[in-house]
Amino acid sequence: QVRLQESGGGSVQSRGSLSMFCELSGANIRDFCMAWFRQYPGKEREGVASIATTGATLYADSVKGRLTISQDNLENSVWLDSSSLTPEDSAVYYCAARIWSPTGGACPISDREDFTYWGQGTQVTVSS
Repeated sequence: QVRLQESGGGSVQSRGSLSMFCELSGANIRDFCMAWFRQYPGKEREGVASIATTGATLYADSVKGRLTISQDNLENSVWLDSSSLTPEDSAVYYCAARIWSPTGGACPISDREDFTYWGQGTQVTVSS
């Protein structure tokens, strides 16, 4: 059974930094594209970043240059490092996974329905 477990997140002041961690269990991370989504209250979940086994990444325009996604295949885990956070980044962040070729390029994050597996979410709050 594939499971995703997030940790990290929390509260930070504007222009601060946070890191979030997600561990995949029950499968080999090489068979997945990993991604982070975020959700604002009352809004749809939106894609933030994705990373394929090849290392190909994709970012939402709103986070380019501020968030970095990385993957550790040996540890079956993925990180999301953030900097220069603003109050607009306050949301619940979810780790997600979808089946993806180990030789595939960047995987899209435009549709959350493409992702099969989800973590429980972790809150990020950025105060001004």
